[in-house]
Amino acid sequence: AFLHRTGHGIGLEEHEEPYIVAGNARPLAVGHAFSIEPGIYLEGRYGARIEDIVICTAAGPESLDRTPRSLIVVSGT
Repeated sequence: AFLHRTGHGIGLEEHEEPYIVAGNARPLAVGHAFSIEPGIYLEGRYGARIEDIVICTAAGPESLDRTPRSLIVVSGT
């Protein structure tokens, strides 16, 4: 299995600091935009990743994603 990083900053570049990964102690600051994108990939089978865009505000994190979080079950082999 391959695990994807938790997230990264979004600004002038699509992927930039702060990278949200184990070992990165850089704090988030008000105004930072970042993704939260956990994922897992099983070699030769399939993978899944969910990505949300979040803004760090003085009141706390604000998700810009308004997509419903209901579970969709897909049957197959």
